[in-house]
Amino acid sequence: MNFDLQILVPKAIVWAEAQSEIALRDGRPLTEQSLSIAQRVGVASPERIRILDVLRLPMPDDPQLKQAALATGLLSPKMVGLTLGHAVLVCPGYGQDIRLLSHEFRHVHQYEQAGSIADFLPVYLQQIVTVGYDNAPFELDARTHELRHT
Repeated sequence: MNFDLQILVPKAIVWAEAQSEIALRDGRPLTEQSLSIAQRVGVASPERIRILDVLRLPMPDDPQLKQAALATGLLSPKMVGLTLGHAVLVCPGYGQDIRLLSHEFRHVHQYEQAGSIADFLPVYLQQIVTVGYDNAPFELDARTHELRHT
């Protein structure tokens, strides 16, 4: 797969920041159990996280960005969670799933370490394009921090 990240990354940042803003505005704060999970996987400011329940994960309107997201596996119809900064979007039936939440909260930690969506996404997208979604270091890290119970 050959993607021009110089074109795609700015579009991805605009899209991700817009989706994050919606989720932060409309999402729910964490429960005590979810706060504990976020802390256990390294989130510095778990009180800032909001979870937005969505029927399906949003897809970019931009055709180039949408095609790249689908082709790389970054977004797929099978996915049930997506993290954009402190915003976590989850599909029905997964809002209390400890494994999924711990995985997504680890991504929150990664965003915190990077400093912002605009600082995180170029690195993350480069990883996905270079080694694939499943082998991207940020994904491997999130999988190693998945919890099965609290």
